[in-house]
Amino acid sequence: MDYAQIVELMNTDPVIQTLLDAPIPMRLAYVGLDGHPRSIPVVYLWNGKAFVFASPTWAYKVKAIAAHPEVAFTVDTTDYTPLIMMVRGTASMEIRQGIPQEYIDAARRIVRDEMKAWERTVRRNMSEMAVITIVPTHVTVCDFDTRYPPPWHQTGNAA
Repeated sequence: MDYAQIVELMNTDPVIQTLLDAPIPMRLAYVGLDGHPRSIPVVYLWNGKAFVFASPTWAYKVKAIAAHPEVAFTVDTTDYTPLIMMVRGTASMEIRQGIPQEYIDAARRIVRDEMKAWERTVRRNMSEMAVITIVPTHVTVCDFDTRYPPPWHQTGNAA
């Protein structure tokens, strides 16, 4: 799938839309500065072209992603049958003063009723953040009713 096809899929697929609207963080996988894999839950949003999240500039993941911008993540439900979106992509970052609106918008899906208190705390404790944008290079969607994960030998690599 090329980038234009991935964007079309992301913006129209009903399973993906369900996952993007749900209060589920991405489970971001990246390579640490020591060369070992890491994963961490991250609030994110899809802006119609890429995945975006923000993090304090001092966070380990910011330094690691700057050094190794190839990342992967999943967004999935815990219901049976699960809905799963698996993504690989290339990250870029921009340092911004204050709290980026993308961070607020991404957190709103997760924090919900506690948003005002959460936002006050964040604004009091954060003066700059790294906005990280992940351009997807591969997307696999599984709903286990109509789309099972393809065998790894059909895709040429593991999901």
